[in-house]
Amino acid sequence: MRANQAMACSAGLVCFSVLLLAGLAHAQAAGEETKACTRAGSVDPAYDRDSRTIEWPQEARRLRADVPNVSREGDRLRLAIDGGTAVELQDCPYGDAGYQYLYERYDDPGRFYVVRTPGLDDFAWTLVMRRTGRLFTVQGAPVWASDKTRFLTVACSLQPSRGTLSIFAPSGDGLTTEAEFELPCATESCSARWDFQSWISIACTPRDDPSKEGKEFVLMRGSDGKWNRFGR
Repeated sequence: MRANQAMACSAGLVCFSVLLLAGLAHAQAAGEETKACTRAGSVDPAYDRDSRTIEWPQEARRLRADVPNVSREGDRLRLAIDGGTAVELQDCPYGDAGYQYLYERYDDPGRFYVVRTPGLDDFAWTLVMRRTGRLFTVQGAPVWASDKTRFLTVACSLQPSRGTLSIFAPSGDGLTTEAEFELPCATESCSARWDFQSWISIACTPRDDPSKEGKEFVLMRGSDGKWNRFGR
């Protein structure tokens, strides 16, 4: 670990630690319960059209892969949880704050369902714990480290304005946020990959000219469990 850091510095990279966003380092969340739909405003006209012609037919193929644990009845997505019960997620296509639940897959390492949750002007992912039925909202699809002990998500968009890489670890019945790092997504498009279990590489490309060189850096987890950033 120390040797790797020394090599990075000797190669001429500027090495520095980035403070984690306040209050989020190693913060454990217990998740949320399902929420009722509040009818505020009119139904988004695209919801019914796109759901029946595009989203639900595509989702049906994904549901078949996990029958009988998952199913849909109209605007309700049903997910089986331990103990013989189930969680129902109901779409809420009303007003600017409307949202929809679209099943993606069951994540075996995390023992949670991954549900895409688009809104009119927003986009998120809902993780539904198989054991408890509790819901966790993340801003990107989970990407696991090779040892399956933690995963990262990348939120990098202009609309909504987001630029964050988050690292989560399952903890008991919930998730622990190990770290969050800012990404320069206002001007660059960024992607991330696990190179090792404690090493993440990030590459960014300028939005105005993809041929130009963008920011590149790595995140490394030290023996104390803290994540640090190295690079330019």
